[in-house]
Amino acid sequence: MGPAVLCVTVTALTTAELRRKRDEVVGADMVELRLDTVRDPDVAGALEGRRLPAIVTCRPTWEGGQFRGSEEERRAILRQALAQDAEYVDLEWRANFPDLLAATAGRRIVLSMHDFDGTPADLPARAAAMRATGAEVIKLAVRTSRLSDCLPLLDLASKCAPGGAVLIGMGECGLVTRVLAARFGSRWTYAGSEAQVGQVTSGELLDLYRFRSVTSETALYGLVGSPVSHSVSPAMHNAAFGAVGLDAVYLPFPAADADDFAVFGRALGVRGVSVTIPYKVALRGHVDEVDAVACRVGAINTIRAVDGRWIGGNTDAAGFLRPLHGRVPLTGARVAVLGAGGSARAVLAALADSGAIVTVYSRSHARAEEIAASAGATAGVFPPAAGSWDLLVNCTPVGMFPNVAAMPVGRAALAGPAGRSVYDLVYNPESTLLLREAAAAGCATIGGLQMLVGQAVEQFEWWTGAKAPADVMRYAAAKRLAEFTSNENHLV
Repeated sequence: MGPAVLCVTVTALTTAELRRKRDEVVGADMVELRLDTVRDPDVAGALEGRRLPAIVTCRPTWEGGQFRGSEEERRAILRQALAQDAEYVDLEWRANFPDLLAATAGRRIVLSMHDFDGTPADLPARAAAMRATGAEVIKLAVRTSRLSDCLPLLDLASKCAPGGAVLIGMGECGLVTRVLAARFGSRWTYAGSEAQVGQVTSGELLDLYRFRSVTSETALYGLVGSPVSHSVSPAMHNAAFGAVGLDAVYLPFPAADADDFAVFGRALGVRGVSVTIPYKVALRGHVDEVDAVACRVGAINTIRAVDGRWIGGNTDAAGFLRPLHGRVPLTGARVAVLGAGGSARAVLAALADSGAIVTVYSRSHARAEEIAASAGATAGVFPPAAGSWDLLVNCTPVGMFPNVAAMPVGRAALAGPAGRSVYDLVYNPESTLLLREAAAAGCATIGGLQMLVGQAVEQFEWWTGAKAPADVMRYAAAKRLAEFTSNENHLV
């Protein structure tokens, strides 16, 4: 099945505003006109002069909409929409409007059902009953709280006639049903600003997820973690897929737990995933093999599927080293590592064979000793003394948005001779206070975005066997990060 149709939902307070916003829609194939959101519903006014095919919807409050009038008033609006030749009219399955269905023998009717509590156990039976009405298209939208809640919809797709259904998982766990609409057998997918039900904008679908190129055969990759909504990884990898011409898409997977993703990922046949907090350790138990680097780090950040087997790997170590190549000589260098968590473990694994003299510093000296002992390093008394290091690596989240005025060490620790470097793994903001103060103290600086891109390049090449377009990925990541930063600053 080729790409699905894109329908943009349009809401407004007045019919005039609805018509204006309708005409501002770009890049879509059709529009949904939500007459339940306007104060002065005017069917003829909403449809007049339309450039795109339209679905007229007047959703009652009892089905998640905003129409508060009587059912007779709503029936009249929907009857008029059919009479005014709207391409489609949405009727709720629970509404008692058999006359409207009969008026067109089901043609141009979208018969819809929304369950805001979850995925009902009798979903197949409901779908069968809805198909039996003769409606041209049935729409079933269910609330998802786990990735695996999408699987009944995938199973249902095989039971529906091609083009005869729209199947949607509401909520952030249901994004896959919107982007992979073709795989879920949907005639179209909805985009818009209704974020409370999991809608994303048409711009995100078209630009970030390359919706026009997504078919039922498109290879699936993604990021497993919680939360994942503010990750720049989808921007990086989707831009890379586009640059090298691969039929693939990368999505965020906000798993409820490791078991949730394991069931979902195997059912969807994911080709590869990035793994982030809090599942870097938990998902080790769900892969068929763990490579040597991941064993050394003690965590996986990447899974690759090969002939149905999942292989766990870790590209954090290689990603950490990429920005250092040709810039910071490690042999004999004194490296101060700040932190004793998962990121520090990856850094220590990367430095293990570098010839560097590594000291771990943490506010918990016991944790510093533990992690240092596991990697052949030593533990120092926090904070590191000025002039005691050649390369300082921040593996803590200190300085990350929104706490941008914080530093993991004081300015005094940055004092020392020329030729030193500071590497901050924090990438939001791109230029942290630590990096700015280090530059003022005469140090060369490396930001966390460079490591993020570095480990993503390693993932891309491991998954695909193709050379990663590193510059494309770096630009996409920086652009997406700037968008997030702009929105966050606006909210603040």
